[in-house]
Amino acid sequence: MSIEKMMISVNQPYFFPFVGFFYKAYLSDNFVILDDVQFPRGTTWITRNRFKSTQGSLWMTVPVIKKGLGLQKINTVRIYHDSRWAKKHFQSLHNAYIRAPYFREHLNFLEDLFSTKFEKLIHLNLKIIRYLMQQLKVDANVILSSELGIQTRGDELLLEMCSKLGASEFLVQKAARKYINSDRLSAAGIKLSDFRPPSPVYPQLWGDFIPNLSALDLIFNCGPKAHDIMINGLCESGEYR
Repeated sequence: MSIEKMMISVNQPYFFPFVGFFYKAYLSDNFVILDDVQFPRGTTWITRNRFKSTQGSLWMTVPVIKKGLGLQKINTVRIYHDSRWAKKHFQSLHNAYIRAPYFREHLNFLEDLFSTKFEKLIHLNLKIIRYLMQQLKVDANVILSSELGIQTRGDELLLEMCSKLGASEFLVQKAARKYINSDRLSAAGIKLSDFRPPSPVYPQLWGDFIPNLSALDLIFNCGPKAHDIMINGLCESGEYR
């Protein structure tokens, strides 16, 4: 009698994540979004990401409220709305991608996203993540770490998470493997697997190709082919297991 395998992976809720974020979710049965861990003090992908314009890399950042609040959990961080950042971001994306083959197919989503006044950053990012997962045909079960009621951190957090979700494998980016105690996972009957995130090359607007932009760039330029490009990109750039 074979034992059913179940793989989980975790990631912080990035703002318009890059392709590797979604490939990790694609490889996983359960994809845990770490929303109740500490919000980074410095620069973080949770509030910003890169796109592409006529000038090259186009950085976008969501302003958040930090002053006087000390350490915050990711799911408590509030968006700073006393500015026109949302309107500016929408216009920047419109100007940069209006000539992309599949941009107009996602215009309604962008209009709705940037016209909604989200109180918390986590709600904005989750809406983006779920939409991009749908577009990239990633059907992993998304779970918020706050829903699991785990109070521990570090290796204990991973062990308890695997236990609660019945995981037999834990997936990490190859570069992060050294930070995880594989012996403790193994002793608990959990296999540590790693992968290199894909960096696919595909048709882009505006001159020389820029790798590892937000997955939105891939979707705007390649539409329904984005899923297959994501898969093939991994096959070319690294090995899984």
